[in-house]
Amino acid sequence: MDIGVNVPNFAPGTEPETLRRWAQTVEGLGFDMLLVSDHIVVTPDVAQQYPAPFYEPFTTLSYLAGVTRRVRLGTTVLIVPYRHPLLTARMAANLNRLSGDRLVLGVGVGWARQEFEALGVPFRQRGALTDEYLATMRRAWADTADYDTAPIPIWVGGNSDAGIRRAVRLGDAWHPLRVTLDWLTDAVGRLKATADELNRPVPALVPRIALRMTDEPVTDPDRLAGVGTVDQIAADLDRLRLLGARTVVLDPFNNDLTEIREPERAWRALAAVAALRDPTTR
Repeated sequence: MDIGVNVPNFAPGTEPETLRRWAQTVEGLGFDMLLVSDHIVVTPDVAQQYPAPFYEPFTTLSYLAGVTRRVRLGTTVLIVPYRHPLLTARMAANLNRLSGDRLVLGVGVGWARQEFEALGVPFRQRGALTDEYLATMRRAWADTADYDTAPIPIWVGGNSDAGIRRAVRLGDAWHPLRVTLDWLTDAVGRLKATADELNRPVPALVPRIALRMTDEPVTDPDRLAGVGTVDQIAADLDRLRLLGARTVVLDPFNNDLTEIREPERAWRALAAVAALRDPTTR
């Protein structure tokens, strides 16, 4: 099972040098992927959770491709309705080629109503637009030799039943975000049932979970996967592996903006997870 890391690309304290250090830390610890998030206009609803500066993902990943060599690059998640699908297809294909076929495109429908309004995109149509745009992007990659790219995996985000159906119809993988393991176990059953209903292959399971390491065990029954002691996190990863997860993305941002300016705590947690994969480094 591969493990990736969601790298914060927003908030005061995030500078080009910080992003470079994040990328080289993730790659140096032996993780398989680094991923960044997506917003274009930092409207008030966005700023409440992800204040400026917010580095646009294609630009950011292009920069990080140049300071890494092995680690795969991805989005978690790109808001599909925000950009013309042919522009997205072109940027993704170019980034994939320039990085040595390292791109994974995690996608979603979006949630920030004010940002949709600022971009002139109808909020209520975001699901239908996402479906249309994903189909257009796949046709562009398949039909246009000028794109000259290896297949780019599409991970469809979304914890709803609509997100599951979209992943089955249009994705290579389903990418649920920050969940409990009990919820995910039930959802994997719904994913398989939906694939059977639509007579489609079951997409790969590639969840993004929290990463918040504690000194004492977390006993809350609603504990998110990835929250707790190193032993709890190790058990979570084992359970995800048994559920059939191909890749797990760790998200070290837990709504504490001070950690953006002081990423060393997150890096220590990542080092502890890396040691789980290679016990000789403990």
